Amino acid sequence: MTAARPNVVLVLADDLGYSDLGCYGSEIPTPNLDALARDGVRLTRFTTTARCSPSRASLLTGLHPHQAGIGELTGDDGPGGYPGSLNDRCVTAAEVLGAGGYTTYLSGKWHVSHEKHRPSVAWPTRRGFQHFYGTLDGGGNYYAPKGLCRGERDVSHEAAEDPDFYYTDAITDAAVGYVRDHRARYGDRPFFCYVAYTAPHFPLHARDEDIARHAGNYREGWDVVRQRRIDRMRELGILGEKTEAAPRDPQVSAWEDTPDKDYEQRRMEVYAAMVEAMDRGIGRIVEQLRLSGQLDDTVFVFLSDNGGCAEEVSPRLGGDRGPKIIPAATTDGRPVYVGRQPDHPPGGEDTFAFCGPQWAHVSNAPFRLHKRWVHEGGIASPFIVHWPRGLGERAGTLCDAPHYLPDVLPTLLEATGAEYPGLDRDVLPPEGVSMLGSLRGAPGDDERCQFYEHLGNAAVRRGDWKLVRDYPGDWELYDVTADPTELHDLAGERPGLVRELAYAWAEWAARCGVVPRERIVELSRWGIAQPD
Repeated sequence: MTAARPNVVLVLADDLGYSDLGCYGSEIPTPNLDALARDGVRLTRFTTTARCSPSRASLLTGLHPHQAGIGELTGDDGPGGYPGSLNDRCVTAAEVLGAGGYTTYLSGKWHVSHEKHRPSVAWPTRRGFQHFYGTLDGGGNYYAPKGLCRGERDVSHEAAEDPDFYYTDAITDAAVGYVRDHRARYGDRPFFCYVAYTAPHFPLHARDEDIARHAGNYREGWDVVRQRRIDRMRELGILGEKTEAAPRDPQVSAWEDTPDKDYEQRRMEVYAAMVEAMDRGIGRIVEQLRLSGQLDDTVFVFLSDNGGCAEEVSPRLGGDRGPKIIPAATTDGRPVYVGRQPDHPPGGEDTFAFCGPQWAHVSNAPFRLHKRWVHEGGIASPFIVHWPRGLGERAGTLCDAPHYLPDVLPTLLEATGAEYPGLDRDVLPPEGVSMLGSLRGAPGDDERCQFYEHLGNAAVRRGDWKLVRDYPGDWELYDVTADPTELHDLAGERPGLVRELAYAWAEWAARCGVVPRERIVELSRWGIAQPD
């Protein structure tokens, strides 16, 4: 292996908010990611799509998710909608790098295939990953995940029979094993390892000893915690001194007016424990790279798939009508208490709880709105790149160049020298640009348009300006350099610019196969769409 052929480790968190890491302002201890940031580069204006499956499709292919076949989740919308699986017009990073001589590994969540119970052309093993350990679905029980696979073999029983199983740790174990054994199996051949954690995606599941370390940390409530994060973000340079933070979410009451404060604290204690467990696992991967002498020659990337999640479900028992990922019972037959139930604090397998908008508003500080929306609260993500051999002189710096998911694959191609598409099939060209220049301090192209759409929520960014709408509402216009938290709508003052950017968005949507939201809703009413 030479500096021109670095390894690549791509780590993706699930539903982690912009301010959930210590190096982005959080009180949650994330020493391993903080260390990568201290010796690497942090982006402050990186954005994703607004939801897990579309983000994964875009991250892996360098396309917009609609082009890759996944405009919403992995449900099949039948004729006229999205197939909910990676299509044959795209290639994954694993396919490209594999064709370029890399060994390819995946540990964790896939969630870009409509078929989850039997191998299909959209499974990771058939989209370039030579080694796979993980799940095909979007989430579920951390103590006994369904559909757990090694290669194409279901090994869910291994988790169900192991009283100490915890999915975050299992994902780490597999990734550490890949790195540890790579040279013995493949010599100096470089590798691409995609580590897709489900943490901190609901349900709130964490080990008791991890939760205990956070006991009492949230007794002052979400208003105080969020303000402390914002103050810390200003100290770190993540947030400008004069930038307004979004006010408390309208769905969220003041802490002093909140009932069941012990339960609310517990929700965030478990969430913090989940983030800490993921960070600890990342530290183990980094240490294995160090022990094998490969850390300096590894492009190590960390990001989240979207903003923090404000979803809730009404209180019920598992097995009642609800999302398919909610188990009917624990592995030993006990009932599962779903949703906000103060008599059943979260953390164990017998609960299936969510953070709710209260703590999601903290995770997404300083922005407003959440996962599913393409306002900044739904798409702003921490983004860390550690590569001593390629970025050493930039260690510890912040990069404010605006980049987004379609830019990741071109960046990896430039870093590794792999050629696109690398396969003998006709595929769409990547939509993004390499970030390497920006990461090395060069000025970026701030005048190109960046486009977003999810559930009819839409946005286009060009330079200082962002046009955005909350479907089915009207377009809003923000100067996101002066007003990154999107608090001062200037659409009424700049109607010409609104028309210009709206036209650019419509042109992009037509070119990239964005299905109008009304059409998806109509298919659902006809019973054609199959919700994920």
